[in-house]
Amino acid sequence: MVDLKIKIQDLEFKNPVTTASGTFAYGEEFSDFLDLNRLGGFFIKGLTLENREGNPYPRMAETASGMLNSVGLQNKGIDHFISHIYPRIKDYDTHIIANINGSTIEDYITVTEKLNDLEKIPAIELNISCPNVKEGGMAFGIRKKSAVEVTEAVRKACKKILIVKLTPNITDIAEMARVVEGAGADSISLVNTFLGMAIDAETRKPLLSTVTGGLSGPCIKPIALRMVWDVFKAVKVPVIGMGGIMNAADAIEFILAGSTAIQIGTANFIDPQVSLKIIDGIEDYLIRHKVKAVTDLTGAMEI
Repeated sequence: MVDLKIKIQDLEFKNPVTTASGTFAYGEEFSDFLDLNRLGGFFIKGLTLENREGNPYPRMAETASGMLNSVGLQNKGIDHFISHIYPRIKDYDTHIIANINGSTIEDYITVTEKLNDLEKIPAIELNISCPNVKEGGMAFGIRKKSAVEVTEAVRKACKKILIVKLTPNITDIAEMARVVEGAGADSISLVNTFLGMAIDAETRKPLLSTVTGGLSGPCIKPIALRMVWDVFKAVKVPVIGMGGIMNAADAIEFILAGSTAIQIGTANFIDPQVSLKIIDGIEDYLIRHKVKAVTDLTGAMEI
């Protein structure tokens, strides 16, 4: 027997495998394909204060070894989530983590306060890294001053575990991790998508309505892995790694680089059961390598 349990501060997860916000909807949409209760947790699609229609179509495009998206945080707002969606998903036997977004710091605070009353949501992922919205989002995460301000404000309002999600579209992600840790983050998740674009040479037009969008998938894995390693060395709080994880071997690499937990993103679009396959693959790895607990692998890359 091997131990797959991990902790983010005092919050225990049955295993380190979770699904990334924006790739797993509200979880229930995947319930026909896999047993959600086996997951360590799932990060629901981004919540905002008001209804958002998202960006115009087209807003997804396939690229070599990845995909571009510019969905733009489409959702019906926090009040709709609380009244209509939360009652349907709250009884899954896994951790449901809310990803929150805002155009202003006040938006973030209001959404956080509304989530404080939801008992079955034990943690909030503060998204200061979305490259697909014209206001807020990544604008908070590319400057240390604004990142600190929004993290401190949400920390004061938040009664739950606070995870801050970082953008890779900055010069020094380790320094950004240090400042949000100092501002009150209980954990840091990274990386969100890289800013990219694609053009149809025949029409001379961009493939996305917004011209640029977020690049994800296997193509970003080597860079994401390096950034996780940089952040792991820079902070004391747990790191949640993501970026092109397609199988158990990828997940193990992120754990060895310093991830306490990992998030599965783009792979969910290819194989909706991939998360369970990764859980089984991690367990098999531990058995084959005679490692008693997955936590023994965190940051255990040998140099």
